[in-house]
Amino acid sequence: MDADVIVVGAGLAGLVAATEVVAGGATVLVVEQEPEANLGGQAFWSLGGLFLVDSPEQRRMGIRDSLDLAWQDWIGTAGFDREEDHWPRRWAEAYVTFAATEKRDWLRSKGHRLFPIVGWAERGDGSATGHGNSVPRFHVTWGTGPGVVEPFARLAREAERAGTLRFAWRHRVDAIERSGGRVTGVSGRVLEPSAAPRGTGSSRVETGDFSFSAGSVIVASGGIGGDFARVRSAWPDRLGTPPEFLVRGVPEHVDGRMIEITQAAGGRVINPDRMWHYVEGLRNWDPIWNGHGIRILPGPSSMWFDAAGDRLPAPYLPGYDTLGTLEHLMRGGNPHSWFVLNQSIIRKEFALSGSEQNPDLTGRSWRKVAGRAVGRSAPGPVEAFKRHGEDFVVADDLRTLVAGINRIAGAHPLDLARIETAIAARDRELANDFSKDFQVMGIHNARRARTERLFRTARPRRILDPGEGPLIAVRLNILTRKTLGGLETDLDAQVLGADGNPVPGLFAVGEAAGFGGGGVHGYRSLEGTFLGGCLFSGRAAGRAAAQG
Repeated sequence: MDADVIVVGAGLAGLVAATEVVAGGATVLVVEQEPEANLGGQAFWSLGGLFLVDSPEQRRMGIRDSLDLAWQDWIGTAGFDREEDHWPRRWAEAYVTFAATEKRDWLRSKGHRLFPIVGWAERGDGSATGHGNSVPRFHVTWGTGPGVVEPFARLAREAERAGTLRFAWRHRVDAIERSGGRVTGVSGRVLEPSAAPRGTGSSRVETGDFSFSAGSVIVASGGIGGDFARVRSAWPDRLGTPPEFLVRGVPEHVDGRMIEITQAAGGRVINPDRMWHYVEGLRNWDPIWNGHGIRILPGPSSMWFDAAGDRLPAPYLPGYDTLGTLEHLMRGGNPHSWFVLNQSIIRKEFALSGSEQNPDLTGRSWRKVAGRAVGRSAPGPVEAFKRHGEDFVVADDLRTLVAGINRIAGAHPLDLARIETAIAARDRELANDFSKDFQVMGIHNARRARTERLFRTARPRRILDPGEGPLIAVRLNILTRKTLGGLETDLDAQVLGADGNPVPGLFAVGEAAGFGGGGVHGYRSLEGTFLGGCLFSGRAAGRAAAQG
């Protein structure tokens, strides 16, 4: 055998699985089609957000969380309603317990550290038992995505030097081999060497064949978010018609082909119609991969309009209900939507998802982080998008702003009077500390949380107040991101076949397995749970595979 275990994919889930295999006393071969520059995969590009429950960071900020409350939020968000949700629900129970108990300490023992401010993502649909986080739970890694990858990349390199782990870069797996009913290895084509930088497209020129044998194979190859054709094919009717224009939240090589290859080897795919795409996507003015999109992480104060100029109703407000808003917009035939805000809001409330868009956090610079709290400018990457991004319009008055919107709105111009009426009505609601406007109520509620008041939610002020300007409009596009369904697995991450029994020697982790079980999130995510799913499923598979 070439190794005790083969791991297909050198992303976060694959690295965790591989290092757990080594920790269990077995040898591992990591097979990856991309160049070595891509070690860590998609996780490297992330903000490094992690879902934790009742953490010291929460308690220091006066946030009262509990396992019971977190499970209430998860189950209300997931909406499990299928026979196939047996294993996803069991994974969810195990993962939420992990997030409330040993997750933080386990990561910390490997050198991982957290930024001390906890964010409030996916605030929900307005009901206690429905979708959303009841409290802030979004913990950002100190070092963002690279800070999540680093501990496992370091362990992998140490094992590589010790001879217990080997990487096979530029090896594209085309088949999972079986003999006597058991998985015995992988085969495929060797691709020519490539010096392509991380995230960029690499050559697909083939130079030869390969075949590797092992006692077990762990599939850690990611989802379908980089392949628009696969995304559109899996798009469910419940989310309306997919837009003609999409931006990519992941590199193009995130194409899901290994899911189909694993299915051909006997694995069962469930919940392929469940997916997670963002409605706040920007075209990156300085792209790394083709169609590169960046997501805005908005605070609650921007006004949101559809392509026709109608204000989005509650709960389809910034930061509340990602998939609900996506469904609302797609069923309304909206190719895009608009944020309208001002400089005071963008300075306090706009963050951009991704390690490269947060150099202060990624570079672990307290001095640069402190710069976010002074002056009238937004963080540097946000200001750069405001200056260079084709989706941004900036003006000193509303008439000029709407004229600028209409220059880039294509076949969907906005009516000045309709926009002005909606904004003026919202502004009148700010004369008191109470309101009937759901969004204004949400702003007041958010500012009761110390983290939001200090770092993420602007003081309630009139958008049309000249002293808070200039005015800003942002065109929002649909950004592809995560596959929520995938290969069905048991709690050891063993891939299950059509008969419900494990395929001997075959495991799947991370996005390829719907982050656990074939869809641990159900229909929706609470955020900070994608990296966590890679960590948890990779750990489970590595430990189980090491035992043979």
